[in-house]
Amino acid sequence: MVLREAPSIEPHGSRALSAAADDDVDPAVARRKELRAFLASTPAKLTALGALLVLFTLTAGLVAASSVNSREATLDSVLAETEPLSFSAQNLYSALSVADAAATTAFISGGLEPPELRDTYAQALGTASSDLVYASGGLAAGDVDSRRLLASISTDLSVYSGLVETARANNRTGHPVGAAYLSEASALMQTSMLPKAQELHARQEADVADIQRDYSRPPWTALILVLVALVALLVAQVVLARLSRRTFNLGLILASSCTAILLVWMLVAGVVSSLDTKRALTQGARPMHELTAARILAQQARTEETLKLVRRDSNGDYDAVFEDKSGQLDTLLSGYPHDGDRAVGHDEVARAEEAWKNWSSAHDRMNEILAKGDFVSAATVAIGPGPADSAAQFDAVDDALTDGIGSARDHLRSNVESAARVLTALGSGAVVLTLVALCGIIIGLWPRLREYQ
Repeated sequence: MVLREAPSIEPHGSRALSAAADDDVDPAVARRKELRAFLASTPAKLTALGALLVLFTLTAGLVAASSVNSREATLDSVLAETEPLSFSAQNLYSALSVADAAATTAFISGGLEPPELRDTYAQALGTASSDLVYASGGLAAGDVDSRRLLASISTDLSVYSGLVETARANNRTGHPVGAAYLSEASALMQTSMLPKAQELHARQEADVADIQRDYSRPPWTALILVLVALVALLVAQVVLARLSRRTFNLGLILASSCTAILLVWMLVAGVVSSLDTKRALTQGARPMHELTAARILAQQARTEETLKLVRRDSNGDYDAVFEDKSGQLDTLLSGYPHDGDRAVGHDEVARAEEAWKNWSSAHDRMNEILAKGDFVSAATVAIGPGPADSAAQFDAVDDALTDGIGSARDHLRSNVESAARVLTALGSGAVVLTLVALCGIIIGLWPRLREYQ
């Protein structure tokens, strides 16, 4: 029996019209359908996955390299520029103070001052001048305030030296007006030059401390980005294993390994560098600040002590200032820590405390003699060569504090050097590991994409 096709009940010509309608479909609609179909396909998913992995890995690697290089460059700059500039500002203050103390001590000697005092004064002025030049060349172009301070100190220094020379000339000829010139010179030093030098030192010291404080924390942003990239790579391997039915993908394993190495390297180096920077702050910058403050107070007290003799003060004006400075000095020395992280310089502080007690006793002895009207004997106690006199004990205090400052500075610089050294190869290593990881992503995904061609 032969089967015949049933007669179509479709109107005549409807098939032809349907075919024509298919031909008239909007090309844009067709392209959108094709795009949606492609986006829903496995190749599109693999392409998107690869793009995300490249983006995460590249971003993490670039941020890590940039962060590490910036950190290393800043720490190197602290060693080469910022810290030496701060130390130069501290030397400037010390040199100015030594010059003033030498000038007043020489004046008390009467007539032709001893050659060693003259040499001390000249050397201190030379040191101050060289530190002014060094500081001027090392300041940042935008540091207007510090440049203003240096310009003012430089101008005052020439006026000060002129007043001292006038006082000396009058002192040699026995004219009492020399004391007035020396008092004016010392007033200029105490009320203008030294406060400006102290402000300059405080500004530079704060710059060093701020950098150390900022870099005493690990680079958390870079570490988090690298961790995100590593997690993305691990998740991608799980997704790809489900799509391709293959458990291992050597390319993505390579990329994950490189990223994991970078993460561990950054974590170890970042923590070690941060700890070194923190030690530079606690064992270097902070003790150095306290010891420098103590030395400045000692120098100020010594100046007031000698000025009392220059002016033959009987009203106690200079003693009031001396007592104020000595009280602050005693508080700093007695409160200085002798254990823990800030124990740097405690041996030197112990020496300074002992010398300070002897100096205080000599100062009281000088006042007792001066109260009896014996200026010559009082001057001998103040500036004489005796080991129990004020001059020798002040030198002992100053030498001990100078040694302590040097010890604290050594700790600061050695820890900053260590913090920078541990980062030396990490910046370039981050770039290399990132490039290898990118190659691993391509190697891992390209064969899977070719399977769908």
